[in-house]
Amino acid sequence: MNPRDHGTTNDGSDDERQERDTGGAENPARTRDSEPRGEPRGGAPDDGAVPDEAPVPPEETSTKDGRGGLTRSEQRAVDALLERETPYGLLQRGRALMGRRHYAQAAVLLQRAAGLEPRRGSILEALGRAYYNSGQHERAAATFEDLLEIDPSLPYAHFALGQSLKQLGRQDEARTHLRLAVALAPESRLYRNALDRLEGNRPPTLL
Repeated sequence: MNPRDHGTTNDGSDDERQERDTGGAENPARTRDSEPRGEPRGGAPDDGAVPDEAPVPPEETSTKDGRGGLTRSEQRAVDALLERETPYGLLQRGRALMGRRHYAQAAVLLQRAAGLEPRRGSILEALGRAYYNSGQHERAAATFEDLLEIDPSLPYAHFALGQSLKQLGRQDEARTHLRLAVALAPESRLYRNALDRLEGNRPPTLL
């Protein structure tokens, strides 16, 4: 037998045996089963996924946050409203109104803030200023007295109480507090000028 013919025959038989052993591409059953189950088309395998399951719309998975069934945008709106009603939120809104000289409106917001935190010095100071500059001098005096109960050594509280008492015609009490303000902060021209105005009966200024 010709060695060439024998070698060719053996090569063909080896190829056929290898194809049977490995399940070549010509085997349609093997081709169908070779793709991993649960693998999304064009992507990496997704363990446990159902290949033909319809995708869930993004709005149903990304906008719900689980709090009362509100969407995230709705919850942000609620949070913003709640923030506006915190002592800090009310204080900031009140200061903004005073910056535009809307003192009476500012006093309404700051009253609510003081109701939530009655011993917060920054709130009482702003509320007293709003009262004073809107002409509510009795309320201003009472508010600055509350502020002095928290910090008796606060120069501004003595100054503001003195100004409020002066508007109520209580000159002697006003002079006492203005002198205390000057003593506690001798470098302040604001406090010194207020005391000088009281002595010289000059018109008051805004706090």
